[in-house]
Amino acid sequence: MEFIALLLEPFAFSFMQKAFIVTLIISIPMSLMSCLVVLKGWSLMGDAVSHAVLPGIVLAYILSIPLAIGAFVAGLFCAIATGYIKDNSRIKEDTVLGIVFSGMFGFGIVLYVNIQTDVHLDHILFGNMLGVNWQDISISAFLSLLCGGFVLAKRKDLLLHSFDSQHARAIGLSVQMLHYGLLIALSTIIVASLDAIGIILSIALLVTPGAIAFLLTRTFSNMLIVACLVTATSSFLGIYLSFYIDSAPAPTIVLLLTFVFIIAFVIQQIRFKQLRSSASS
Repeated sequence: MEFIALLLEPFAFSFMQKAFIVTLIISIPMSLMSCLVVLKGWSLMGDAVSHAVLPGIVLAYILSIPLAIGAFVAGLFCAIATGYIKDNSRIKEDTVLGIVFSGMFGFGIVLYVNIQTDVHLDHILFGNMLGVNWQDISISAFLSLLCGGFVLAKRKDLLLHSFDSQHARAIGLSVQMLHYGLLIALSTIIVASLDAIGIILSIALLVTPGAIAFLLTRTFSNMLIVACLVTATSSFLGIYLSFYIDSAPAPTIVLLLTFVFIIAFVIQQIRFKQLRSSASS
């Protein structure tokens, strides 16, 4: 009985219950979006937008407006500016991302160190999922529902746009709407996750689940399912283990996701070798 009580101890605390709930709410739409981010080659986009919210947060604090508004505007500006520069210049997308990302993040750091503020950089980077309240959870749930609903409703169009935008345009799809709609959804889900899980875990959730699912599956529908299952399981175990090993939940979740990716990569290599051996024989 004492062993069972020890295992169930994390669920007895209100802050742990809220951490489990908010992380699950955020992880599902981010997993869905990570599949598109990986297929479209936008892994750096999630990184750039996540870091670009820093100047928006500081400016929102200066203007005494909700930090989420500043973060959303900054992230959206970064995403749209990147897309506009790429479409209207010969510079490749990864170069544009590097320029916009470094400029926005540098601007945010300059603002942050030159004003007196109680906005702690540690909370921005690592989140504060153990300190969220029900209002934070409600806002995250609303924004996550919007983003997840958009991805699920437009998943076939977004998939076609990711693989062949020319064909998508030829059959009458609004490529610009899909492009900027995905950028807006990306910015929105990062804002929804900022208070709870922070920048570092946001980046991991926008890249690693999709990469794991890409290695293990062959269809887009299965990819979505596997990404959600991997993220939900890793998030739950990460928070649970952090309680006992006295670690921050967000980095623990990132480590678990990385461990699962290594396992998926090994499985994929074993499959590849089996296929080569069977083909040669």
